[in-house]
Amino acid sequence: MSTIHVDVVSAEESIFSGEAKFVALPGEAGELGILPGHIPLITRIKPGAVRIEKADGGEEFVFVAGGILEVQPHCITVLSDTAIRGKDLDEAKATDARKHAEEAVKNAKSDIDLAKATSELAVMAAQIAALRKYRQKK
Repeated sequence: MSTIHVDVVSAEESIFSGEAKFVALPGEAGELGILPGHIPLITRIKPGAVRIEKADGGEEFVFVAGGILEVQPHCITVLSDTAIRGKDLDEAKATDARKHAEEAVKNAKSDIDLAKATSELAVMAAQIAALRKYRQKK
């Protein structure tokens, strides 16, 4: 069985490091699926769930708030300012943050405020979607 080493790193810590059979994540132009031996690639990723099919048959879910993906033939690196393990996602907290972002969109006084609020709203919506996807797998 062929595997590839995967590292998912946030600004604060290493979230996942291990061998995998397959990795799926939200690329800038659509969903990406990476298998061992994939051609080298560097691209931006959108907020959403990184799904890692581990070498032992288990699965790991990580929410990322966007970032950079680097793929080499024997290694995948996901770099994100914010990355949260699926088991650590808090739906109530994310829903509350989404409501605050919706209010910020409504009350934006400048284009910059609107852009920030819209970006935060997109991240919170992606986090809630990732949480629900994670719970369906459980």
